[in-house]
Amino acid sequence: MSKKPDPVFNFEESLASLESLVTAMEEGELSLEESLQAFEKGIRLTRECQSALQKAEQKVQILIAENGAPEALDLEGDASDTGRQRA
Repeated sequence: MSKKPDPVFNFEESLASLESLVTAMEEGELSLEESLQAFEKGIRLTRECQSALQKAEQKVQILIAENGAPEALDLEGDASDTGRQRA
């Protein structure tokens, strides 16, 4: 028996769905059963989002370790020179 591939996780969609659940629960118009189902789904979505954020943080740490620490840019100094003509 072959296992179905997991659907692709979309962080933004999951976060929007979580926000919708919270709004629906805060309005207080859900039945007890609906509230419990919404809560369970909210917990699952929260865990999935936290996991995605941890994976992203790990990728950033790996990239920094491989390429060295990023250097700060002096954007204010660059902006002050913009538009000036030098004689």
